[in-house]
Amino acid sequence: MFTGLIETIGTVVSIMPSGEVVELTVQAPAIASELRLGDSVSLSGACNTVTFFDANSFKVQMMPETQARTKLGRLKTGSPVNLERAMRLDSRLDGHLVAGHVDGMASVSKIESLDKTKKIYFSAPEEILGGIVEKGSVTIDGVSLTVIDAERDFFSVGVIPTTLAETTLKDLKAGDVVNIETDMIGKYIKKFMEAAFCEKNGGEKVKNSLTWDKLTEYGWN
Repeated sequence: MFTGLIETIGTVVSIMPSGEVVELTVQAPAIASELRLGDSVSLSGACNTVTFFDANSFKVQMMPETQARTKLGRLKTGSPVNLERAMRLDSRLDGHLVAGHVDGMASVSKIESLDKTKKIYFSAPEEILGGIVEKGSVTIDGVSLTVIDAERDFFSVGVIPTTLAETTLKDLKAGDVVNIETDMIGKYIKKFMEAAFCEKNGGEKVKNSLTWDKLTEYGWN
């Protein structure tokens, strides 16, 4: 479990295929020496398990699902990645509950550069947009952010100067792909409401994203 508050930016220094898995070596002197075998580390939003570490770097192994569903499968030597170690239960939860289980990818459609901040617009598949709500939480490349706009075909977030300075979001440009994890609590609510709809309608499943009309139909009033 993570918070979406990035600790440091690491650099991919090696990508080694080994059968069905790919081994990544990440240079991260700020946290590497404090890791232990089996620790969970979020790499740009995707939870991975540490298989080796030394004073300057650590290794993880990606399964085919991680390679296919996340942007980690597109990484190259020299690629920067946002890093966060698993949260401590005795600490404040300053971001939001992040599982490190990426739902899919979105692409940057537009960036508005303001005085010191940026507003970034993303296009995404329907199944991703269905879990995005205005003023809700979303994890983008491992970064906890608040949604500004949540429309049928896009969503947007605002990024403050500190986040721009300390994460890879500062380097985003139109067309770039990012990892997306939608709000964990929202997923369970959606699953519950879809199950209720399915039972009420003789096994028919919800084909599209939830709307206020559908919520009313399901009994949410």
